[in-house]
Amino acid sequence: MAEPMRIRAQVQGDRTTVRILMAHEMESGQRKDAAGRTIPAWFIQEVLVQHAGRTVLAAQWGAAVSKNPYLQFSFKGGKAGDRLSVSWTDSRGDKRSDEATIA
Repeated sequence: MAEPMRIRAQVQGDRTTVRILMAHEMESGQRKDAAGRTIPAWFIQEVLVQHAGRTVLAAQWGAAVSKNPYLQFSFKGGKAGDRLSVSWTDSRGDKRSDEATIA
């Protein structure tokens, strides 16, 4: 399984800013290895962020996203001490899910 995501969430006024760093190789399927064989595509396809049982972000990604992607977004309604759940699924069916507390 992949390394844990680094998640930071802070309330600023009425908005909660979320920053996520995901550890993933994110192969595009365009590169070749030392023997000249194409390295198969392997990338995060879906990202889901939930707060208090509701989805605050749902994203579908493709092969063009860089290695170890960084994601930042804001939403309304978060309070300090609330929990956020972040999960992703990649093109091989691997999954990762982590939680963080809003500061």
